[in-house]
Amino acid sequence: MSFYKSFETERLILKPTSEEDADFLLALLNSPKWIKYIGDRHVKSVEDAQAYIKNKMRPQLEKLGYSNYTVIRKTDNAKLGICGLYYREELEGIDIGFAFLPEFEHNGYAFESAYEIKRAGMEEFGISQIKAITTKENVASQKLLEKLGLKFNRLVQLPDEEEELLLYAFIKEGHN
Repeated sequence: MSFYKSFETERLILKPTSEEDADFLLALLNSPKWIKYIGDRHVKSVEDAQAYIKNKMRPQLEKLGYSNYTVIRKTDNAKLGICGLYYREELEGIDIGFAFLPEFEHNGYAFESAYEIKRAGMEEFGISQIKAITTKENVASQKLLEKLGLKFNRLVQLPDEEEELLLYAFIKEGHN
C-alpha cells in the first residue's frame, strides 16, 4: 500500500490503515466512546479487524486514493487513533471523521491530524466541500469540528438509523 499517500504533521504520521493495524483497530473499535458515539461494528477478533480493513476501508482507498488513516506518534511509533475522509452516499459527499484510544485523548492529536486531513482533502485531492456527522451528546467532537472551520448545517438521519445526527459542513472559498 506504499503507493498511497501518507501525511505528516509536527508530531504525527498519518498512513493509510492496512491489515497490519488490525490489533490496534480491534482495540479502537471496541473502546467505550467508539461504541457510544459511533456504534458497535461487531469486530470481535483480529481476523474481524483485518476483514473490516479489507472490506470497509481498502475499497475506497483503491477507488478514490484516500480513506482511513492510522495516526502514529513520531516519538515512539504508538498508534493513537484514526482520522480520515469517507465517501458517504447518504451525505452526498465526503465526511471527515476521527477517533482516538482513550489514553491518547486531550493531547491535541485529533485536531492536529484532522486539520492535516482536511488540508490534504482540499489541496491534494481537490475536495471542495467536507461534511461531518456527530451525535448530539458528543460535545467534544462538535467543538473540534467547529475549530476545524466546519459549521452546523442541519439535523440528519442516516438510512436504517433512528438517531438524529448533527451535520456539519465546510465549503472551500469560491465553491458553493
